Amino acid sequence: MSAPDFIPFEAQAKLDWLGLTRAFEEGHRLPKAEIADSFLYRGEDTLLNRAAWIDGLGLAVKSATVFPGNPAKGLGMVNGGVSLYGDADGLLEAVVDFHLITKWKTAGDSLLGALKLARPDSREILIVGAGHVGHSLFEAYSAGFPGARFSVWNRTIAKAEAMAEELGIAVAEDLEAAVSRADIVTCATMSTQPVIRGEWLQPGQHLDLIGAYRPDMREADDIALQRARVFVDSYDTTLDHIGELKIPLETGAIARGDVLADYYAPERMRRESEAEITLFKNGGGAHLDLMTSRYVHSRWTEG
Repeated sequence: MSAPDFIPFEAQAKLDWLGLTRAFEEGHRLPKAEIADSFLYRGEDTLLNRAAWIDGLGLAVKSATVFPGNPAKGLGMVNGGVSLYGDADGLLEAVVDFHLITKWKTAGDSLLGALKLARPDSREILIVGAGHVGHSLFEAYSAGFPGARFSVWNRTIAKAEAMAEELGIAVAEDLEAAVSRADIVTCATMSTQPVIRGEWLQPGQHLDLIGAYRPDMREADDIALQRARVFVDSYDTTLDHIGELKIPLETGAIARGDVLADYYAPERMRRESEAEITLFKNGGGAHLDLMTSRYVHSRWTEG
């Protein structure tokens, strides 16, 4: 039995964003994933395990350690790894860098949503949030919408300026004005209160929401969801788990029927008119970690 591969972050040189979106589409044509999350705690420290099994693709367990005291020691707060297992025999095939899978899974998920739901002629893209995910979104959307012009907004203007200088894009100082000008708004913040107001949205726009991952987190208000046609990457990992949808569903601001499709219904995952507003919630479930890991492993072993 051969030793499993170790795939480092540098493997991203072998990857491409459109190839990953095709891998996602292929993965969703297979039987629906079984997924499970588990948590262990020691004081403020956390171990999160996210597991997925797709018949025909294999198994993956993504382990994330969150140690809030690490930055004071000069270490990263979030670390971990992804174990990829064979579909036929369950043997460990690869251990993949955690940050590599998280980066490509997250931004690739949003890119696929935009390729399905945004207008193909979208040329103005606003990134809300100047963190690591914001940088990844610039890479992914540049591949999917070549020639688009980008701007970035961040609560701390200095961070937006630093990102803009690094990437050669514009700084958006007024969020409302920037949203109203954009064809695509992609939002990756850690906000618990909405930063995007539905009254700002314009006909034909696409809104991509990434940041909220806990039941108390939201990036868009009720009006945004009510004005838009709403889609998710997976019903199973968003509706009852993430505040972006869980809160308005519980208050009655929207109904479950207002969330029109996920990736397992590709025939419904589409824009129906040039004027409609589309909204996509990126939940980033473990099944997408598995699909990403399998894509990364295939590219890594091609030589």
